Amino acid sequence: MTTTASDRSARLLTLLGLLQSRADWTGPELATRLEVTGRTLRNDVARLRELGYPVDAVRGPGGRYRLGAGARLPPLLLDDDEAVAVAVGLRTASGTAGLEEPGASALAKLEQVMPDRLRRQLAALRAASTAGPENTDSDVDDPEIDPGVLRDVAAAVRDRQGLRCFYRGEPVEIEPYHLVAWQRRWFLVGRDAAGGTWAPYRVDWLKLRTPGGRRFSPAPFPGDLTEFVVREVARTGWAVHARIVVDAGAEQVLARINPAVGTVEPLPDGRSVLVTGGDSVETVAVWIGMLGYDFHVTEPPGLVEHLCVLAGRYSRATSQTATAQSSAPGRASSPGT
Repeated sequence: MTTTASDRSARLLTLLGLLQSRADWTGPELATRLEVTGRTLRNDVARLRELGYPVDAVRGPGGRYRLGAGARLPPLLLDDDEAVAVAVGLRTASGTAGLEEPGASALAKLEQVMPDRLRRQLAALRAASTAGPENTDSDVDDPEIDPGVLRDVAAAVRDRQGLRCFYRGEPVEIEPYHLVAWQRRWFLVGRDAAGGTWAPYRVDWLKLRTPGGRRFSPAPFPGDLTEFVVREVARTGWAVHARIVVDAGAEQVLARINPAVGTVEPLPDGRSVLVTGGDSVETVAVWIGMLGYDFHVTEPPGLVEHLCVLAGRYSRATSQTATAQSSAPGRASSPGT
């Protein structure tokens, strides 16, 4: 097979990327990664030196190579998944108080030093997504996100291309509108192509099908994207969701919770309802236990059962201490007291 100039240029960029990613490589390792002979590798190293990249070689069995100090690096070398990871990290930073402007600025600068193909993917993800409020106290395990799915969804938002997919095992066609990063998860705000209803879809629960759906003209979204995701996910998007009646007004409860925990609805009698959820009853119990107000739970049954277990555990934890204090010398109640 004839090697073209573009093939060699692509290989030289790949070689530079490998030398940047690790301090030291053996010749056979590099040759294997590049799928070339040792002679071709030595020629490529020589070409990099001609271009001004100081590649140091250490003699020995197989030879070793490293990128020397003072190398002028080429345009940023990232593969597709790495580009998505960078965009996700900076998008998350953009949703953190104090980091909004630096995160957005860094993302824009990175786009300028990427090849056009990766720049388009990164720009699509940036334009198609926003970050919601983060609950930094959450100990929920992060779900695994397939970078390829996130990349394809962002491209579908950009191109106004419908998505045919399985969502939690059920076939659905979605008109993708926007991505929202919230609670260390990614949600696609989309419109059911058949029923016309809006919903947030967890990206890690999406299994895309090919070919995709029909192209569409986006309908205007009725409301605030982030508020919609927080409200709907708290109501239906977690493995566990609950409506908690709290013996305090809505403003009092809102002052005590992180916005990422859920939404609060006022009741006519002066109390309020906290709509919240999580991936486990343990997580939900922790959140509502930190409210500092009396509350009432009637469902789901698993949450009620877990709260009963916690009530007994906490009672046993203090019962022996209370008994010891009441029987200690000088602690006994006087007759008639």
